[in-house]
Amino acid sequence: MSPIASDIVERQLEWRYATKMFDPTRVIPHSDWKRLEQTLVLTPSSFGLQPWRFLVVTGAETKARLKPASWNQAQIVDASHLVIFAIKKDLSAVEIDRHLERMAEVRGVAVESMQGLRRVMLGALHNPAFDINEWASRQVYIALGFFMAAAAMMGIDTCPIEGFEPAKYDEILGLTEHGYQSTVIAAAGYRSDADKYARLPKVRFRTEDVVQNVVN
Repeated sequence: MSPIASDIVERQLEWRYATKMFDPTRVIPHSDWKRLEQTLVLTPSSFGLQPWRFLVVTGAETKARLKPASWNQAQIVDASHLVIFAIKKDLSAVEIDRHLERMAEVRGVAVESMQGLRRVMLGALHNPAFDINEWASRQVYIALGFFMAAAAMMGIDTCPIEGFEPAKYDEILGLTEHGYQSTVIAAAGYRSDADKYARLPKVRFRTEDVVQNVVN
């Protein structure tokens, strides 16, 4: 495997911005999307539990229904793809066992050999002082970061969106009945030439103001 050159990584992350205006005539090619979709699948999570589901909306009708529940933001309908990052609510032993069964399948080991791990996960996640849905929400933001960074490497624009009504999204997309809850959105596509924000310098604090090196 040949790693991506570090200067290219920095250049692409400098290039990306929270796209305010997408070109509605441009669609992400299917082959590129399938690669980008895999960044969601490959996202790491605590215990490897993957407490999420990613809904990818490309249909104009569904986008139109979601727009009023998104503060009427144009990105919802103009972006090529809309990804809803949803958590699995109230994670239980059922999801833990599903994960262990998949682990046994992929790694060729017996489920019974992982009972110690099962007890650790149950103990950690079902501690009365532990908010499991808050934990799941933090996990799903890891997926958002992976997705946006990978998109930038591919020259695909994104915009993370928290300005929406989760309950209405859950109703429109049928998430509630399956035990999921929408948490954050990412619109993906290609920037419009008319988006003035694409030409503005990126504003960040100096490196020395946000990075502290501890060497001893």
